[in-house]
Amino acid sequence: MPQIKGKRVVITLECTEARAAGMPPSRYMTTKNKSKQQGRLEKKKYNPFMKKHTLHREVK
Repeated sequence: MPQIKGKRVVITLECTEARAAGMPPSRYMTTKNKSKQQGRLEKKKYNPFMKKHTLHREVK
């Protein structure tokens, strides 16, 4: 995993709707500034297995 200096950390976003539908979850890697965003990050990203945009939430 790449090292990033400062307050930015590498996080993984995972699809929230895929597991309920019985499909494999799509995952994206991105960074976030820990001092400005204390909670879990949520973004709408494309899930190629479901062929639509879905909500992706940060996983540990």
